[in-house]
Amino acid sequence: MPTDYRSEFADFESVAYLNAALQGPMPLAAAREAQAALEWKKRPDRLGDTAYFDLPDRIREKVSRVIGARPDEIAVTSGASAGLASVAAGIDWKPGDEVLVGRGEFPAHFSTWLRYEKAGKLRVRVVEPRGRFITADDYIAQIGPQTRVISASFVRFDNGARLDSARVGEACRKVGAALLLDITQCAGSMPLDIRELGADMAVCSGYKWLLGPYGAGFFWIASEWIERLPLGAVYFMALEGARDFHALPSEKFQPVPGARRWDSPETANFTNLAAFESSLDLVLRIGLDSVARHVDGLVGELIERLPRDRCMLASPEERSKRGPYVCVSARKREETPVLYEKVRAAQIHVSLRDNALRIAPYLYNTPEEISRLIEVLSA
Repeated sequence: MPTDYRSEFADFESVAYLNAALQGPMPLAAAREAQAALEWKKRPDRLGDTAYFDLPDRIREKVSRVIGARPDEIAVTSGASAGLASVAAGIDWKPGDEVLVGRGEFPAHFSTWLRYEKAGKLRVRVVEPRGRFITADDYIAQIGPQTRVISASFVRFDNGARLDSARVGEACRKVGAALLLDITQCAGSMPLDIRELGADMAVCSGYKWLLGPYGAGFFWIASEWIERLPLGAVYFMALEGARDFHALPSEKFQPVPGARRWDSPETANFTNLAAFESSLDLVLRIGLDSVARHVDGLVGELIERLPRDRCMLASPEERSKRGPYVCVSARKREETPVLYEKVRAAQIHVSLRDNALRIAPYLYNTPEEISRLIEVLSA
């Protein structure tokens, strides 16, 4: 019998919310922390100077445990796009440099490079999948002497396919390129060792599987890349001496060691980070192995009971080749939007992505809700 985690979340009443890949609901404890942070703003006399640094540093430490990294490799950001922008602004682009992006990637992987491409500083080359899902081989086949960055998702938002990123990272290192990995659609749902994923840098939004508020996230950079990646904009709190609020530095400005130099302004966003810390606490308290077992059990039941005469998987069926959720489409392509409306009418919340239903259960979901979905899909 799966553990029931519903008491940690708001009562969804008659709604079956199977949509963590869109927005993870904030735990009740995190909502209370956000409210407490609002009280700090009402009474700033109760807010100590150390909070500006201590809260972000606690986020670094907890994120490092989620992804198997070191705290000093973590920058606190407003989301995945902020980390992508830091890389784009930091690299010293040379004429002819290329960024490889897979066909159908999340739009941030294209919009990040747009201004640099228009300025003639780089070229975005779109990698076409040779099969149903894009693979490591597809990226590796396109790597050339001009490749500087591969910008890719570890788990695709549109179909849940998982990239064999370790192989891509190995191929990147052979030509001196960087693998910039987006882990938004998996961090918090499964154990991760960021080094084993082959990434040189990784970005993540915290409002999905990490259950944080919108506008919270992180940027991870391998320690050996910290000095290799030239600086873009530096937030003043990332300067040496900034912790001394009573004598802020006024000369000899230097960024602090480590990834803090890529923190997004305003790093100590109390209402966001206080809630984010509490959400991270919940995920870590439950344990990523337990989270993965719960989610895999629900998704496995969905796959096993899927009415194959009416529906088909639009994600890889093999667990090692997909993320924490699956996509399902109708047998006839034109009927998928109708099926989506039918599911929504039954008060079951999923997303419609690339003409497929993206079904993403999480901690607050139960086998009974999977059965409810199967009944609608079968009718």
